[in-house]
Amino acid sequence: MQSTSTKPEAQLESYLTFLMDNELFAVSVTKVTELLEMLPVTHVPRAPEFMRGVINLRGAVVPVIDTRIKFSLKSVEDTINTCIVVMTIQMEDEVVKVGAIVDAVSEVIEITNDAVLPLPAVGNKSSMKFIQGVIKMNERFIMVLDVDRVFSTEELLSLQSTDSVA
Repeated sequence: MQSTSTKPEAQLESYLTFLMDNELFAVSVTKVTELLEMLPVTHVPRAPEFMRGVINLRGAVVPVIDTRIKFSLKSVEDTINTCIVVMTIQMEDEVVKVGAIVDAVSEVIEITNDAVLPLPAVGNKSSMKFIQGVIKMNERFIMVLDVDRVFSTEELLSLQSTDSVA
């Protein structure tokens, strides 16, 4: 007798992987709108420390964050591989575009959604709130970011107010 499985079939999902401090991170490609070579960023006075400034993206002012500062990593000079990943973030009732400076973009990977494993419940949970899970690939771990949770509502509001000032 054949058994009928009620387990839903795993769906393939695409993730953009990038390097930060020699560690691999990933974000869902559904959140990424474009990749930009590093370009001049206009500093905004009194902006949060993690905010490098703003860029003009085809007439739209887009806040740019320094992910190294946001993730409490050591600051380094930009290199030829440094780039800006422009993403959409859900903020309450609206979607906001934000640029994130990363050390280097690696590749787009396709994995099944069940390959994203939960992070073990150890350490400081508040600093890990934006990690959606982890992918084990080729003996390396890739941290999957939940970009909608990387920023608190207050931080997003400050980014948005900076957007309107610039």
